[in-house]
Amino acid sequence: MKKIILVCIMLMLMLASACKNAEMTSNPNTSSESKPETDKSIIPKNKSESCLVKRMSLDSETEKYFYGTWKVEKLLGFANSYNDASEHPTGQKFIGDEIIIKKDFFSSKGLKNYYDYQYELQNPFYEITTTCYNSDSFYRLYKIDIPDLNINDVVKAIDISDPSTKLSIPVSVSFFVVNNDRLILLSEASIFELKKITEK
Repeated sequence: MKKIILVCIMLMLMLASACKNAEMTSNPNTSSESKPETDKSIIPKNKSESCLVKRMSLDSETEKYFYGTWKVEKLLGFANSYNDASEHPTGQKFIGDEIIIKKDFFSSKGLKNYYDYQYELQNPFYEITTTCYNSDSFYRLYKIDIPDLNINDVVKAIDISDPSTKLSIPVSVSFFVVNNDRLILLSEASIFELKKITEK
């Protein structure tokens, strides 16, 4: 009889313990697992050491700034990988040319002197591929020295893809948005600053 009572007590204790564990798991306020934060969770904690290399859609601020018709305004210099001065010593083949960047349309046909850069896409796919939170981390990753880039500037690299093939336009043309305040065009090793001439 004592054995039966002991077995019953043990069963009741086991059931009570199981019920308590189930209750804690189902209640989000008492769960020991922390929920992942939203957008802030992807920002590196130590911004001075790294760039966030992660493909993501354009955020609303970048989207608003990025869309429009852009004119190549000035040559900023050359990437440190190699010097493109033989091709563009003063940027003369790019200065004054235009690029159209809209939500539903992209055209680089305004880069008139370069057949290989002639792209026109309907409903292009825009992505931020990398976000660098200061000039040092940007330089370490890209080995590109953009003049007047300040230590706390945020630089976003933007990739443009053909929606039908999912292929990016050639890497010979790259775009960098600085603080949603400057648009930089990197063509091979030449760095140009663009000026918006019309809104989206």
